[in-house]
Amino acid sequence: MERKSNSQQKLHIRRGDTVKVLAGDDKNKTGKVLEILTEKNRAIVEGINIVTKHQKPSAGKPEGGIKKVEAGVHVSNLMVVDPASGKATRVGRKLNDKGKLQRFAKKTGEFIK
Repeated sequence: MERKSNSQQKLHIRRGDTVKVLAGDDKNKTGKVLEILTEKNRAIVEGINIVTKHQKPSAGKPEGGIKKVEAGVHVSNLMVVDPASGKATRVGRKLNDKGKLQRFAKKTGEFIK
């Protein structure tokens, strides 16, 4: 059953993060997050989960044809890559020296941009 709430759920990944895929056909591949779909708990990752879409010719796109595009991957199957070590790591949140809440890599303790 889906959990419904009025507020947006906080996810451990953000657009621009480099992530590693934990499960599925593209397991162990890494890519950059292009888009986050918070309502579906999915992320679109560059070069991951490529699907074939058939495009019917129209006035706007007269060529039509078959296109390869990235489909969404569930966020539970993604893990942030630590910028310091290059390995997948869990993400935590703690206050930085300026008192702002910032994400950090649990393996090395380094802050993530």
